[in-house]
Amino acid sequence: MYKHILIPTDGSALSTQALEKALDFAHEIGAEATILAVMEPLQVFTMNPSGMEIAYAEYDRQNNEAADGILADAKEAAKKRLVAADTVKIESIDPAGAIVEIAEKYDCDLIAMASHGRSGFKAFMLGSVTMKVLAHSKVPVLVYR
Repeated sequence: MYKHILIPTDGSALSTQALEKALDFAHEIGAEATILAVMEPLQVFTMNPSGMEIAYAEYDRQNNEAADGILADAKEAAKKRLVAADTVKIESIDPAGAIVEIAEKYDCDLIAMASHGRSGFKAFMLGSVTMKVLAHSKVPVLVYR
C-alpha cells in the first residue's frame, strides 16, 4: 500500500492532531514519513522600505525558530510511534504548491494533512491550502478533519 507519507504541518491544533493521526496510520501500515513545515516569507508593501531589513531579519529568525520547534515536536511524536521520519523545512509564498512539489521530490505516495490550518478572514481570502493541494496533487491526499 503506502510506503512513504508526506505530512505537512503548521503547528496549529488541527494540524497537530492530523500529524498524530497520520503518524499512527504510518505505524500501522509500516510506512515512513516526511514531515514538512512550509514557512511563508514576510510580505510587506510599503512606499518607504527604509529600516525594513531589521523587520525581515527578525521575522525570518522567529519563523525559523517556530518551524524548528514544530518539526522537533513532530520528530519526537514519530519516534514515540516508532515511525522512521525525516523533517523538511522550506520557505515558499505558495504553501500548497510547495507541498505538492515536496511530495513529488521525495517520492511520497500519500499526503496526509489537516482539513485546514488558517481560519476566518485569512482563510476566506487566501483559500484553503488543503483544497489547493487536493486540486494539484498527483498523489492521493488523506484529509483529517
